[in-house]
Amino acid sequence: MKRVVVGLSGGVDSSVAAYLCQKQGYDVIGLFMKNWHDDSVTISEECPWLDDSNDAMMVAEKLGIPFQTIDLSEEYKSRIVDYMFKEYQNGRTPNPDVLCNREIKFDVFLKIAESLGADYVATGHYCRKNITEDNGQKTYHLLSGLDQNKDQSYFLCQINQEQLSKILFPVGELQKSEVRQIAAEQGLITADKRDSQGLCFVGKVKLPEFLQQQLKPKTGQVVEIDANHEIYKQKISKDIESQSQKHLYQASYGKVVGEHPGAHFFTKGQRKGLNIGGTPEPLFVVETDVKNNIIYVGQGKSHPGLYRNGLKVLNHEIHWLREDLKLNIGEQQNYLARIRYRQPLENATLYQKENALYVIFENPQTAIAEGQFVAWYNNDELIGSGVIN
Repeated sequence: MKRVVVGLSGGVDSSVAAYLCQKQGYDVIGLFMKNWHDDSVTISEECPWLDDSNDAMMVAEKLGIPFQTIDLSEEYKSRIVDYMFKEYQNGRTPNPDVLCNREIKFDVFLKIAESLGADYVATGHYCRKNITEDNGQKTYHLLSGLDQNKDQSYFLCQINQEQLSKILFPVGELQKSEVRQIAAEQGLITADKRDSQGLCFVGKVKLPEFLQQQLKPKTGQVVEIDANHEIYKQKISKDIESQSQKHLYQASYGKVVGEHPGAHFFTKGQRKGLNIGGTPEPLFVVETDVKNNIIYVGQGKSHPGLYRNGLKVLNHEIHWLREDLKLNIGEQQNYLARIRYRQPLENATLYQKENALYVIFENPQTAIAEGQFVAWYNNDELIGSGVIN
């Protein structure tokens, strides 16, 4: 009987994952990860970890499986939170959920599971896994979840073959509605629980308050750039370097329309939190300049400052889940790609140059933010990813 340790989060997906593993004949253990201690920055009514932990315990009790809470808050702080602060401070926009999967769930948590004799860990992710064998060599394939509205393969874009070999995705073949139905049929307390919107296993966080723990507010100017400014009229060269470059703004290019509490609290494409009214169309952040503490904004979601054809990933930040498909210098390949979770996949061409990998999209993309991840797919298989530079 193979042993599976399920990461029970207190949500419906991981609850059903545990039930399905049990049904398939695995010896199942449930573990809840406590990753956060500071309640001052979580919106406690929204997603308190204590309630989640209790729900996870009650699911384990109902299923008759051993259950334990493990405290990973130290590792979470050093590997995720400190990284987040550093990225925001440098004017980049990190994705803690991608990092949490790579560093916590499928590294620290996986090692704990193995110390308990686990053959696999299982989660409630909406992904699928396939295995092919060639000359005795196994290749693990990470595929999108069948529920296209819930597909979470993007969040696993930084894991590797060895990690993938040890993971089960019991709900990946199901629709969300089917998962809820199974939970209801089995009398699991989480059947109707709504999905949490928070950081990975932290709960719903007030991001500005969270960041202000380390990053001090610093008043600066909000400068509006007109959509017809000369900077947008320059003919963009067809070479990939030019298509991947962002616009470089100066305060003299626009007019001051307000103040902000710190450029490092904002990200490209952001609309909420500017608190500036009186414009015909809503204002969107088109660029942040943390060095000079200026936020550049433009009116409307079709503002040219929001769009770009390509992006660049430095060589040391490229990650191939399928190492066998890695591009060599001078090679190029067509893939489907996305730059954020739930974004529809878009046609793109990857070019591996000496200094970096370039991803050039068929259609211009909105709000390409440094620090986020671009992930590329062959149909529904995730092939690789990288940090947007």
